[in-house]
Amino acid sequence: MIRTKWALPVAALITVFLIFSLPPYLTFDPALSRVPAGFAFHYPALLVHITFGAVAMVAGFLQVWPWFRQHYRHLHAVVGRVYVFGGVLPAGIAGLVVGVTSPFGPVARVSHVLLASLWLTSTIMGYRRARARDFQAHRTWMVRSYVLTLSTITNRFWGPLVAIALTPDLDSTFGGSEVALTQSIAGITSWLGWTVPLLVLEWIAHRPRSITR
Repeated sequence: MIRTKWALPVAALITVFLIFSLPPYLTFDPALSRVPAGFAFHYPALLVHITFGAVAMVAGFLQVWPWFRQHYRHLHAVVGRVYVFGGVLPAGIAGLVVGVTSPFGPVARVSHVLLASLWLTSTIMGYRRARARDFQAHRTWMVRSYVLTLSTITNRFWGPLVAIALTPDLDSTFGGSEVALTQSIAGITSWLGWTVPLLVLEWIAHRPRSITR
């Protein structure tokens, strides 16, 4: 869950990200896409992924924000269904299509497909646990799901760092090939974007708790 003191910074981060990322796709002009088209239906699938992914970001934030859950309990289940059926499921399925056809090389494709698969799986598990009224497991799975939802933001932090580290090796390691350099940056960034947050989450969840005497 997002602690109260972190709620405002996280909300601000999501807002800035959406303001920056969404406008080019709201025009429905493929020429403005920041991702090159991999095949004929790549752009429509990308639009579905981005649009419903934005819904998942906002709905998921409300779900993991303790203040909202405590003050609007009657809306928690409603927003939860929006997160699952109006956010993650369509965005995740479209993400599989986009991932398989990613123009950023095979390393990035494997990462994108695995990320979308885990995103869908954790969300479905969380929904099923809620239906079974196992709310502890429900929260655990849904927090995993939302960490994967936000991985598209953490991905943006890794990109410049990886680019700074690898670009000096353009002529040596990559033989002067900008394509090889770009695919390497994209591949490494795509993996770090979701594996690091997920590992941190699992470490926090399973770290030994100190016993107060």
